[in-house]
Formats: sequence, C-alpha cells, structure tokens
Amino acid sequence: MTRPSATPTVQVDDDHFRVTEWRFVPGAETGWHTHELPYVVVPQTTGTLTVETTSADPLAMDCTSGVSYSREPGAHHNLVNDRDEPFTFVEIEAKAGPSA
Repeated sequence: MTRPSATPTVQVDDDHFRVTEWRFVPGAETGWHTHELPYVVVPQTTGTLTVETTSADPLAMDCTSGVSYSREPGAHHNLVNDRDEPFTFVEIEAKAGPSA
C-alpha cells in the first residue's frame, strides 16, 4: 500500500536548531527515519498519529495542540496520519551548541 508523503517545511536551520513544520494530509506518512538529534515536537493539531516501529506493533500516539513532548536521539520509526483530517506538528531538533 502506497501512502502519500507528509510535507516537511524547514523554517530554521542554523548552528543551533533545525525547525521543521510537518503537514500530513489524511493517510500521509513521514517515511521510515532515525532521529540523529534530540528533538521537541509541538503538535499544532489535536488527535492521534500512528507510530510504526520495527520492534513492536504500531501504537496510537495522542497529541494535543500546543502540548509539547521531547525525545532523545535514536528513535527509528514512521509516523502515519490515519485520521480523516489533516494533521500538523512542528519539530525542533537541537544541534550541538558552541564550545564552552
């Protein structure tokens, strides 16, 4: 089954952060990827996304607009919008800061 791709729009990409807005039409997915950096997600939509992983059955992740969550690097997954409506979130990846 072929799903449409979620649309990433990079808003900031500097020495400290990469900020990407992800827009999902119904049925869209990010595609399999591994996070190399720690990140924060800020949902812009309230609803549920499906998280597919290689180590477990897909799980439903409840998101609330404006309620952020963070994750450490290393997550390997695919996010799917199984909803009948669009879904949007902003992802903020923290890059290495300047040397002290």
